[in-house]
Amino acid sequence: MPNPPLKLKTVQAKNLAIPGAESWHVTAKDPAISVMTDFHWHSSVTVSENSTIDAAIDHMKHTGVRCAFVIDGRMSAVIGMITAYDISGEKPLQHMRLTGTPRADILVKDIMQKIADWHVANLEDIEKATVGDVLKVFTDTDVTHIPVMQTTDSNEQRLRGLLSFAKVKRLLVA
Repeated sequence: MPNPPLKLKTVQAKNLAIPGAESWHVTAKDPAISVMTDFHWHSSVTVSENSTIDAAIDHMKHTGVRCAFVIDGRMSAVIGMITAYDISGEKPLQHMRLTGTPRADILVKDIMQKIADWHVANLEDIEKATVGDVLKVFTDTDVTHIPVMQTTDSNEQRLRGLLSFAKVKRLLVA
């Protein structure tokens, strides 16, 4: 009988480090891809366009993120993005002044960033860039999150990942 391609072994150590508990840092010279949340490996966080902004921020807090992609009412496509900064900043106040809507009734679709308003990066550029390049884009603009797009072989644009200013700042070693 031939040897199986996969053999199970025993662990020799009496204890192991907790996975994910080790500190992880990057330098400005590290590849930019190292700080991108890659949707091939991590699921994205989504909220419905018809959710209230308070429900959206609660969901974001529960999932540990500061940005969520907004999906349409049929739950079939991404139509925008909303950040904790959008919800806690001026946008709700401006919407309340313009429409007279109480804060509790403001919906995600009322203040979200529509796809047409996004500033995005291409995966091919991210693969060539450094963490320092990404940091410069964040510090030179007022964006807090950058969606990363990938063009498929059939020339279709897909949402591939996300860059977060807070994540870059947290991981960057001075």
